[in-house]
Amino acid sequence: MISYGALLVAGLMPVVCAGIAKSGFKGYDNSDPRAWLAQQTGFRARANAAQANCFEAFPFFAVGVILALLTGVAPQLVDTLSLFFLVMRVAYVFFYITDKAKWRTMVWSAAYLTVVAFYALAMLNLQMD
Repeated sequence: MISYGALLVAGLMPVVCAGIAKSGFKGYDNSDPRAWLAQQTGFRARANAAQANCFEAFPFFAVGVILALLTGVAPQLVDTLSLFFLVMRVAYVFFYITDKAKWRTMVWSAAYLTVVAFYALAMLNLQMD
C-alpha cells in the first residue's frame, strides 16, 4: 500500500530536515546540537524549523491514515490522499528552506486539509454502518 510508504517517508522527513540544517558546516557541535541549532540563521534555522513542523505534523497524519483504513475508506483513496499529503509536505520543506513564505503557507494548508479529509472520511464511514 502506498499509504504505508507515505507514512514511512513522512516519519523520516524530520531527519532529512535536520541533516540539511547541519550539513556542510564546520562549526557544528554534536555534543550540544540543540544549542548550536538555536544559534543558526538563514536556511539552517529554517531547515530546523521545518524539522520541528514535520515532527508536529506526523502524528496527525499517521493517525488519520490509520483511522481511514480501519474504518473502511477505500485504500486507493487513502493512497491518493497520502501521496498528495507527502508531495505537499516535501514542497513545504522546500519552500520553508528557500524562504518562500506565501507558498509555504499554501502547501502547508493543503497538507493540513488533506489530513482533515482522512478524519472526515473515517467519520462518514462510521456513520454509514
